[in-house]
Amino acid sequence: QVQLVESGGGLVQAGGSLRLSCAASGSIFSFNTMGWYRQAPGKQRELVALMTSGGTTNYADSVNGRFTISRDNAKNTVYLQMNSLKPEDTAVYYCKWTMGWVTSGNGNGYWGQGTQVTVSS
Repeated sequence: QVQLVESGGGLVQAGGSLRLSCAASGSIFSFNTMGWYRQAPGKQRELVALMTSGGTTNYADSVNGRFTISRDNAKNTVYLQMNSLKPEDTAVYYCKWTMGWVTSGNGNGYWGQGTQVTVSS
């Protein structure tokens, strides 16, 4: 079992920044992928960005150049720095931990409880 605890969501004006954090604990296998997904009301959950423990990243086109994912493998923590936020970035953001290097973003894994990000215009 892997437990994920997210933090850092909130309300911000368009053009502002937020930083999300997600700490993993439990049966952590060093060969893993951690990522951020989001789900807006009435929409499907979608990949935002992910990073393998080897450093490979994958970003959604909609956030490329504005968001940056990073991680501290020693702390089993992944971060998402979100800059130039837009109202369409409003969603619940979820952290996901997957065993192995899964750069597609698909596959089974463990999910955090989600953190709300709201961007006002």
